[in-house]
Amino acid sequence: MSLKIWDAVRSLTQELLMHLEPIVSFAILLTVILIVPLIFERFKIPGLLGLLAAGVVLGPQGLGLFQNESETLKLLSGIGLIYLMFVAGLEIDMEQFQRTKHRSAGFGTFTFLIPLIAGTIVGRMFGFGWNASVLIGSLFASHTLLAYPIISRLGVINNEAVTVTIGATIFTDIGSLLVLAVCVGIHQGEFSAFSITKLLLGLVIYSAIILFGFKWLGHQFFKRTGDEEGNQFLFVLLVVFISALGAEVIGVEKIIGAFLAGLAVNEVIGSGPVKEKVVFVGNVLFIPIFFVDLGLLIDIPGFIKSISSIWLTVAILVGLIGSKFAAALLAKLVYRYNWREMITMWSLSLPQVAATLAATLVAYRAKLVTEDVLNGVIVLMMVTATLGPLITARSAPGLVTMGNSPDDETDETNGSMLGWRNEPAEGFTVVVPVRNPETERALIEMAGLIVRREKGKILALAVTPAHMHMDSPELQTNLQQNKILLSNAVALGQELGVEVEPITRIDYNIPQSISHVSREQNADLVVMGWGRTTGLRARLFSGVIDRVLWASHCPVAVTRLLDSPSNIQRILIPIENLTQESVRIVQFVKILANANQAEVTLLHVCDRRTSAARISWMKSQLELLVSRYFPQSPTNIQVIPADNVVSTIVRASQSTDLVVLRSRRRRLSIGQVAVSDVTTEVVQQIRCSVVLLGEPQGYQESVRKPRVIVQNVSS
Repeated sequence: MSLKIWDAVRSLTQELLMHLEPIVSFAILLTVILIVPLIFERFKIPGLLGLLAAGVVLGPQGLGLFQNESETLKLLSGIGLIYLMFVAGLEIDMEQFQRTKHRSAGFGTFTFLIPLIAGTIVGRMFGFGWNASVLIGSLFASHTLLAYPIISRLGVINNEAVTVTIGATIFTDIGSLLVLAVCVGIHQGEFSAFSITKLLLGLVIYSAIILFGFKWLGHQFFKRTGDEEGNQFLFVLLVVFISALGAEVIGVEKIIGAFLAGLAVNEVIGSGPVKEKVVFVGNVLFIPIFFVDLGLLIDIPGFIKSISSIWLTVAILVGLIGSKFAAALLAKLVYRYNWREMITMWSLSLPQVAATLAATLVAYRAKLVTEDVLNGVIVLMMVTATLGPLITARSAPGLVTMGNSPDDETDETNGSMLGWRNEPAEGFTVVVPVRNPETERALIEMAGLIVRREKGKILALAVTPAHMHMDSPELQTNLQQNKILLSNAVALGQELGVEVEPITRIDYNIPQSISHVSREQNADLVVMGWGRTTGLRARLFSGVIDRVLWASHCPVAVTRLLDSPSNIQRILIPIENLTQESVRIVQFVKILANANQAEVTLLHVCDRRTSAARISWMKSQLELLVSRYFPQSPTNIQVIPADNVVSTIVRASQSTDLVVLRSRRRRLSIGQVAVSDVTTEVVQQIRCSVVLLGEPQGYQESVRKPRVIVQNVSS
């Protein structure tokens, strides 16, 4: 009886959906993408697995709300597949690759060929033909850097073994996709030396056009469009889909074109706001839909059957894990890495997500591999996506990095408070674009502390939103209000004993105006009030703070001051790792500490499994910072092993007046739905004043004469 009721419900639901397509399907997809990953992540289960499970539940084997033949789902999933491979190419750090390209090529060859051979052997052992077996081997060859956020947080990216592994990604992904193209080409057409030569020649010519042609075109387009982020966003999308279309024209899979497009525009868009928008749209919409659609392909009885006949799945797991280990071991022997570095290289190259899943789906739809292989690869993704980051978290904390010693920094006697070179006769100039009278005083005081110490001046900047008609009453009112704010700023300067010079601008784009003035004044620092814009709009379109940070030629300090800066007596500096950016934060705090005779605490939160020797080394490095920058200030050094970095920093902040953090840009990993990082979580939870000190894209300390801009943008 219950079975009949279930069938009746399914039939009624499907009939309703047929009349309301595609709106209902899209609404259901959005609901799933929003809710399901959050539920799974609450139970410490990757959100991607939740999307796969949702596809199973909503698919033909479950409620039947979605069918594999749905045109809406096919379209959105196809875009998601292209987007997945495009983001994979976009996330490869070309600068890091250039630094170690020869060793990256060596390890890339090892971690491509050994798994390729292992996968081919597995395919032959289970009765697959040579073409399908080689394709299975290509699925083993690629890897996804899921553990990148872990090594970034630990500050070990500068370790050569880590950099080499990151650079090797470009070789493994391109190699596996080329093998996929050849295997699919052989499967779909007649095998001959001429056809293979024609295919490979077409790939070479096509790749050159994409990598060099679109790179050049992108540079030209971005140069001419300036700050028109909307047009730049559309240009990037157009490059992606033209590349995918071109791949199909020459007879290879569109995911190859998407990956090459990611490599082509990688350098063009850098790490700016356009990249954030492109990746954001893919990660919150199209890529999750692809994983839901992948779940529709999972036949639960067939999946259980393939798992019960476990030997193929075990062979896939053992073959992949063992071959990746062998590749890392060979790199250790050739390049003389230590065991910890070898284990880290192995764990970083272990996860199989982006390229592997995309290629598997292509091969399955082309009927090159069976459903058993598809199911085995899904299990492989689950295991490696969990095991790889787990091993990385245990092995990476003990890595030694180069170039992170405080002694590597330019000596402060060169004339710069933040390590920026300065002519002794010239002091700092602080520009304060005032907007909110409630927080104006605190920002002027913060700027005053800096310029008083450096014998500089403050430039108060008021930007009035432009109107179509310059005689608009609203424009006149805003100009009058800004005139009052500038007068107040000048009066505050006289009260504080610092020089304040007013500047006014009328502009449609407030962030752009701030960036332009900072460049005109050759400023060194943009200090901004903490804005309240959050949520989807802030993420997608960026607020004033984000736009100034991305566009500014100089560092940016974002402040949330709950009290007068002159009352700050206890300052906390969480030191994530000993990089130049961390040292500049210490140099910034030095100004505040000397002005107020404040007590400074340097806090480093390390992994609970960090060795005693590593903790002792970190303490010694922090002591060097203290001896150099705070020789007369009361200071504390804390190195705390803990599992939860955020809660540890929040507890430490309870006894301080100000926390100074590095303002780090949000990093969006492949398939990651949520956008968050340690800094964001800390800021949301602490209850004292905060300064986020960040550097703009492409900042070079040696080419700039120091000045400062302070902006009040609080709502």
